[in-house]
Amino acid sequence: MNKDELGLVMTSAALRLLDSLPEYSESTDIVKTVAALRRDGHPADLVSAVLTQSRLRAKATGKFGEFASRMLFTEAGLEQATRLRVAALHAGRYQAAGIRSVADLGCGIGADALAFAALDLEVQAVEHDEVTAAIASYNLAPFTNVTVSLGDAADHDLTGVDSVYLDPARRTSGHSDTRRLPDPRDYSPSLDFAFGVARTMPTGIKLGPGFDRELIPDEAEAQWISVDGQLVENSLWFGPLAREGITRSALVLRGDHSAELVAAGDSVDADVAELGTYLYEPDGSVIRARLIGDLARSLDARMLSEQIAYLTSDTLVSSPFVAAFRVVDTLPSDELKLKKELRRRGIGRLEIKKRGVDIDPAVLRRRLSLSGDAEATLVMTRVAGRHTAILAERV
Repeated sequence: MNKDELGLVMTSAALRLLDSLPEYSESTDIVKTVAALRRDGHPADLVSAVLTQSRLRAKATGKFGEFASRMLFTEAGLEQATRLRVAALHAGRYQAAGIRSVADLGCGIGADALAFAALDLEVQAVEHDEVTAAIASYNLAPFTNVTVSLGDAADHDLTGVDSVYLDPARRTSGHSDTRRLPDPRDYSPSLDFAFGVARTMPTGIKLGPGFDRELIPDEAEAQWISVDGQLVENSLWFGPLAREGITRSALVLRGDHSAELVAAGDSVDADVAELGTYLYEPDGSVIRARLIGDLARSLDARMLSEQIAYLTSDTLVSSPFVAAFRVVDTLPSDELKLKKELRRRGIGRLEIKKRGVDIDPAVLRRRLSLSGDAEATLVMTRVAGRHTAILAERV
């Protein structure tokens, strides 16, 4: 979205038109909808801008629920926005710490600021991009305890504010077709600035789940969060926002349920054992937090191989931190023999997982030329250091 498109969308006529449209879905006939709106006299550029927002609102429902129907978005802003449920957990930390005001530096379209404001914190939201700042102002307009400023996060005056929340830009600038910045030194604001602020006042920093663990300060609580099986972020908490005695946390959110595994530091790996009746795949948050050993011991399970994040046991245990599979058989890892065996079993639908082996599951699936009505999961990994193909079924 550019400034001209923003100007169109922010008019009262455009907003009324947007709110009047039926909910967008994959079955929406865009050509028919455009034709109808043009017949009603709406200009082509206005129709395009409004339909883009209608589509983004529908896409945003997964992150914002019913709130999405009253918000505005950019493609990049929506992609990078914190899910509302996660933002509410962030805000809860500040409230629990007795904090009354927060500077949200790099507020994006306003997701975290919305959650802070909903808990009655005074919020100073700062965004360096003009279009995104305008979108945030619209989304946060219902709250009188929020101010949105256009400016550089590093230049914002923190006088009189209790705390800081930072979401450094980790993608190239723009509102669509952005790319991830692999080097943390290219983040905006910089990590040096973010960690410098964290040394002086209560601070939360949102980062990508793959952030280099070697760069995490010793005094921070690092929390990895997954939502419905998708690893979404790594948050660092400093000062009273960090819980005492905890530096590693894996938080799993599924539907309305949540579960958390915490520790004072990385856990020692569990013992290695032969493949048992059941195979367990730890949630991504547990893997990133390096709490696999603690999880294994809590399940009375063992590791399949050193440095490989699969667990095994002869007893089925239910846990929110793992996906469980019943082992059906071990198969030859040779591709031709594997193809022959899968055909013999009539397996036509195959989920392929891999750890510790150099294969591309999509390429392997093509080469296997699957045929049949049965379905299964194939785990390509190492067992006690040996390359192994495990045929399994989800429990």
